[in-house]
Amino acid sequence: MTEAHDFAAEAARVLAEKTGIEKHDIALILGSGWGGAAELLGEEIASVPAAEIPGFSGHAVAGHHAVHRSFRTPNGRTVLALGARQHFYQSRDASTVAHAVRMAAAAGCTQFVVTNGCGSVNRDFVPGTVVLLKDHINFTSATPLEGATFVDMTQTYTPRLRDLAHTIDADLPEGVYMQFTGPQYETPAEVRMAAILGADLVGMSTALESIAAREAGMEILGLSLVTNLAAGFGGETLDHQEVLDAGAAAAPRISRLLAEIVKVM
Repeated sequence: MTEAHDFAAEAARVLAEKTGIEKHDIALILGSGWGGAAELLGEEIASVPAAEIPGFSGHAVAGHHAVHRSFRTPNGRTVLALGARQHFYQSRDASTVAHAVRMAAAAGCTQFVVTNGCGSVNRDFVPGTVVLLKDHINFTSATPLEGATFVDMTQTYTPRLRDLAHTIDADLPEGVYMQFTGPQYETPAEVRMAAILGADLVGMSTALESIAAREAGMEILGLSLVTNLAAGFGGETLDHQEVLDAGAAAAPRISRLLAEIVKVM
C-alpha cells in the first residue's frame, strides 16, 4: 500500500468518526448540474465540512460544494456524496484528484458513481442530453497509479450498472468521454482531434477518478450532462457561466434520474 492509500485510510477513519457511520456502500461525485440529486436520495444522516477531513480543503469550484454528506436510501444502503471535488487543473497532482475516491473505498464503498458537466463533440448530443459513459480517453498524461500497478481498464464503466441505468431510462445514449487537463477550454483543433480519436464528450474530470476506482476494485457508473457544444461545434466563445446555466436548467430532470438509478443499485 502506498503513502497515498495510507493517507486515504486515515481520511476514511476521520470521516467515520465525524459522521458516526462505520461503513458506506456507494460513493457519489456530483459534477456541474448534478448537485440536486443528493436531496432526492433519501434521508440525510450525516454531514461534515470537507476541510475537516485530511486531504481536503474548504475551497470548491463554482458549481461544487465543499461538504461530504451521507444519505440512507429507501433500500437501506448508505451513500457518500463527496464534496470538494479536486480537479487536476487545481493541483496538477493525480494522486490528489484520486484522494476522495480512495477515501470512499477505504470507507467501504464498493460502487462509485461519477458525474460531470461536459462539452459535446457529437452533434447528436445537444445541450441538456445525459450520456451514459461506456469508455474514456485519459488525455492528461497523468495517472494516480504508482509503480508497477497494472490495472485492467477494459470495462472501466461496469456493464451491469449501465444495464441497470437503462432499466430506469431505456433511451439513455452511451458515449466516450475525453479528459483534458484544463482549466482552459479546448481549442477547435483539439476538439476535432478528440472526435477523430473517438470521443463524444470533452471535459476536465472523471477519467483520473475512474482509474483510481478501478484500482480499488469498485464498480463504476459514469454519467455526463452535456452543458455546451465544444469549441467549433457551437457558438463563437465558451465560458464557465454557460456551463452553470445549462446545469441549472437541467438540474431537476437529471437529479431525479440519478436518484432513481442510485436507489436501485
